[in-house]
Amino acid sequence: MPKSKIRIGVIGAGKITRERHLPRFAAIPGVEISAVCNLSAESTRRVADAFDIPTCHTRWRDVIDDERVDAVLIGAWPSLHCEATCAALEAGKHVLTQARMAMNLDEAQRMLATAERHRSLVAQIVPSPYGLLCGPAVTRLIDDGFLGTLRELVVIGVDNSMWDYSRPLHWRQEESKSGRNVLSLGILHETVLRWTAQPTQVFAQSKVFEPARPVPEQCRVAEVTVPDSVQVLTQLPDGGRGIYHLSGVTLFGPGKQIHLYGSRGTIRLIFHPDGREQVSVGYACDSELQDVTIPDEQLGRWRVEEDFVRSIQTGEPPRLTDFASGVEYMEFVEAVARSAERNAAVTLPLAN
Repeated sequence: MPKSKIRIGVIGAGKITRERHLPRFAAIPGVEISAVCNLSAESTRRVADAFDIPTCHTRWRDVIDDERVDAVLIGAWPSLHCEATCAALEAGKHVLTQARMAMNLDEAQRMLATAERHRSLVAQIVPSPYGLLCGPAVTRLIDDGFLGTLRELVVIGVDNSMWDYSRPLHWRQEESKSGRNVLSLGILHETVLRWTAQPTQVFAQSKVFEPARPVPEQCRVAEVTVPDSVQVLTQLPDGGRGIYHLSGVTLFGPGKQIHLYGSRGTIRLIFHPDGREQVSVGYACDSELQDVTIPDEQLGRWRVEEDFVRSIQTGEPPRLTDFASGVEYMEFVEAVARSAERNAAVTLPLAN
């Protein structure tokens, strides 16, 4: 029988954790946020005070070792995800880790292997938010044969978020903190995998257009070690082709979009900055794409924290995203990085 109360310990409490996860966990009956450890004692205390968390720890391992903690939310940089996840699972704690899953494919596979040794525990990754609203309706369209055979896939994540070289270095621009993932590549590919198969081949190129950024607190300029522009060509198992364009240095770019071009019809998704998800569809007989109004009862929603708690209580697997799915998008990310480094096509699945 599940415990009457689920006590959650938090490792890393950045903006997303504070603004999204902690308020939602706090609103679920029978859930208590019981311990927290952030980057510094001062920031840990601020988070604890803001969310009435009774215990502050100075080391992240203390959260895992805390006997009052049943489950661990890992909101730290990806550089800690593998170590903290594996330690928590080995200690008998359920785990919800922020995306990105890990630094690289090797770490992701280690996390999956650890989770498989502890199948009684919930091991979940915060899913890509893109497509959570329109996803169920898009899935129905595809399952009903609207596309026909998928011929071409276009994935776009293009904006000016890294255009201003005078802005401080972000952790996503440091490979030592963010790993092999680049821009929104992993999170958009995770979304794509809800509707398409993993590619069989990728060919990628990447570039750092703004190679240096200030680090104000250290009075220095640092090297940017993660590309700010990536282009990828893919081959799909059924013969289809894909094009990915990711950039953070494009003025007036088109933002985040996914286009699915089939033998019968087209589905275009636009993910607006305000959270709206615009779905447009068209057949050959149409003069232009038509926006689709999805009834409220058919819309999906953000339910990550609810699903994590539900899985702990019932033993059912998480709806989105389990570690096997995470390894799949991490393998794609790894393939893109290897292809760009070698200037050559890379075949999936990757050889060890």
